[in-house]
Amino acid sequence: MADKNQQVYPIAPSANGHPRSDEESLVAKEEKRKKMIKWAGYIAAFTIFQVLVIVVFALVVMKVRAPKFRIGNGLLVQTLKSQPNVPSFDMTLYAPIRVKNSNFGPYKYDETTVTFTYGGATVGQVAIPKGKASFKSTKKINADVSLSSGSIPSTGNLGSDLNSGKLTLNGKGTMTGKVELMLIFKKKKTVNMDCTMVIDVSTKSVQSVQCQ
Repeated sequence: MADKNQQVYPIAPSANGHPRSDEESLVAKEEKRKKMIKWAGYIAAFTIFQVLVIVVFALVVMKVRAPKFRIGNGLLVQTLKSQPNVPSFDMTLYAPIRVKNSNFGPYKYDETTVTFTYGGATVGQVAIPKGKASFKSTKKINADVSLSSGSIPSTGNLGSDLNSGKLTLNGKGTMTGKVELMLIFKKKKTVNMDCTMVIDVSTKSVQSVQCQ
């Protein structure tokens, strides 16, 4: 039997008056809460990063731009015979035709024709075979074009233009094709060529080339 005079000591309380076990539980809960907040921050940051990647991919990579179909600045007069009094001309041009593709996928185009005109009358044509402009690159097509004034009406301004030494020609064409992205998505794109060339008859050289 316990001694009646034996003193019983209670469990010592912590500094805030709670048992030590309760204090340890509160510390554990606080640490858990901080970890949850930290992980929530990580998840939110990762989600934002994913959204940004998707937006950039959609706006930059998956955006389909129309290729450019033009005559390059390397246009050269190879031969030129002209008669201002008749008037008439026969000419051979070296025409560097370019298909510039700025997309992140190849542009596969169909066969097309570039028509050269003077005053609205056709003076020559060149066929462009079907091909492909690789992604972020320019397809170079070099062609020799024969031009003749045989179809130009005699009532036109050809005689005065030849006498002035300046002959203005136009090169036009329509190219159809498809831009292929990720080997899955295909987007049809039709592009037009509209170039103006000024030929210096006296020096038999190209004075300027401008394309819209």
